[in-house]
Amino acid sequence: MADDEIILADLSDDELVLQMHDDLYDGLKEEIEEGVNILIARGWTPYDTLTKALVAGMTIVGADFRDGILFVPEVLLAANAMKAGMFILKPLLAETGAPRMGRMVIGTVKGDIHDIGKNLVAMMMEGAGFEVRDLGINNSVEKYLEALDLDKPDILGMSALLTTTMPYMKVVIDTMKEKGLRDDYIVLVGGAPLNEEFSKAIGADAYCRDAAVAVETAKAYMLRKHNAISA
Repeated sequence: MADDEIILADLSDDELVLQMHDDLYDGLKEEIEEGVNILIARGWTPYDTLTKALVAGMTIVGADFRDGILFVPEVLLAANAMKAGMFILKPLLAETGAPRMGRMVIGTVKGDIHDIGKNLVAMMMEGAGFEVRDLGINNSVEKYLEALDLDKPDILGMSALLTTTMPYMKVVIDTMKEKGLRDDYIVLVGGAPLNEEFSKAIGADAYCRDAAVAVETAKAYMLRKHNAISA
């Protein structure tokens, strides 16, 4: 197979970045780690490596997932490869104080132990340059509020896969309203039984039917937020 003969270190910067997009798409973790290390060794900034090689590559993955060309298993592989690259870049990004897209706290609601969709959203959001704290499954309103207080995120993401746990999202949002916190956060909700109407009825900002939509929605809200601040 000709692919086996590609030596990443022999490629020019532009060729290497395109090759990394392909390797991300194919979920090739070790190749992504090698590519990241090569770019950093060549003097690329951690931020440029993140945005041009990894985030741009995951954008292609996200678009094809949204369009039904890629499916969950392939996206999880790509996200895992992305995470391996991020693992190298994270400490370097922290040192340079590189800008981030925004911060998100995400978790499945109380009574619900489903997490594949939520995990995918968390990975894709990291892939888009967001800082993500994943609270895992079965989160009470207290746990969400504590995370909001500690992490000061821009976005709260809640997931539910059961019709019986969906109403708990309203409990969280209502409690945020009571405490005068609701307007401080963008609230995104998702999960198989949800829809746009439900999202509006409980007072969320948006319903995201899948991980690709969640990333697009989060980016759009962050852009609006930045524009409002700079206006």
